[in-house]
Amino acid sequence: MQSYLVLSDEVRAARLAAKPVVALESTIISHGMPYPQNVQTARELEQIIRDGGAVPATIAIMNGKIHIGLNDEELELLGNSPDAMKVSRRDLAYALTNNKLGATTVAATMICAALAGVEVFVTGGIGGVHRGAETSFDISADLQELARTSVAVVCAGAKSILDIGLTLEYLETHGVPVVSVGQPAFPAFFTADSGYKADFQLDTAEQQAEFIHAKWTLGLNGGIVIANPVPVESAMPKEEIESITQKALQLADEMDITGKAITPFLLNRIKQMTEGRSLETNIALVKNNAVVGTQLALALHHLRKRTV
Repeated sequence: MQSYLVLSDEVRAARLAAKPVVALESTIISHGMPYPQNVQTARELEQIIRDGGAVPATIAIMNGKIHIGLNDEELELLGNSPDAMKVSRRDLAYALTNNKLGATTVAATMICAALAGVEVFVTGGIGGVHRGAETSFDISADLQELARTSVAVVCAGAKSILDIGLTLEYLETHGVPVVSVGQPAFPAFFTADSGYKADFQLDTAEQQAEFIHAKWTLGLNGGIVIANPVPVESAMPKEEIESITQKALQLADEMDITGKAITPFLLNRIKQMTEGRSLETNIALVKNNAVVGTQLALALHHLRKRTV
């Protein structure tokens, strides 16, 4: 396994210095935002983590290796390449053995982070059960990965293009705890309140770290969703985003867009229909998640040192 991992100089130095590392996905760079905002946002996220006292590790597949941490040139390549493959669990071995340039989804980033011993991962929003899944069976691999891979995922909830009620039911069935930050409600990416409650509310990094440490110490393997709502000043009106989402979904259905192409298509259409405001919200929420994720990584690091 180690033969497939390549640590950046910064991540390798963090390991030697026993500093906490925070994972970042790369699909948000290649498929989630347009160039050059994607690369700029990636660099800003990394700097937020550094400023908070941890070390960022953006994860991607390059030259037959899993890269744990990217340099500036690698970020630029990923953000400006139209051929970057969207890599989930099923695609990892193929991307590695065929030397594909691959951007990791939530699921694949969790796998790679766990392989590298990174416990905290920051993203925008998790995937979930798609609307109409009762006939399409379209359920994101992110959910199954959360059930099996022991990484804490800091996100702004599930993307509002999904069926959030069914997403939460799926997570409950598979024993994945959903923890909200600062409110009892589970957030819905562009908006702070999905209309559903999280399982638990834990507002401080120390509380979250204690919970996570207890879960894994008990042998309860699998991930944890740390649902951090979008900042109030950056949130979009719930009614507006729902109306726009319905229109985007109808267009996707008319164009027969399905599978892994559906989420980037919907997010791009929503950006167009909101005249870029949804992109601004997306950037604001993932930066906010980077702050919370860094605090969690530090709290877990300090807790580990106390309990050794």
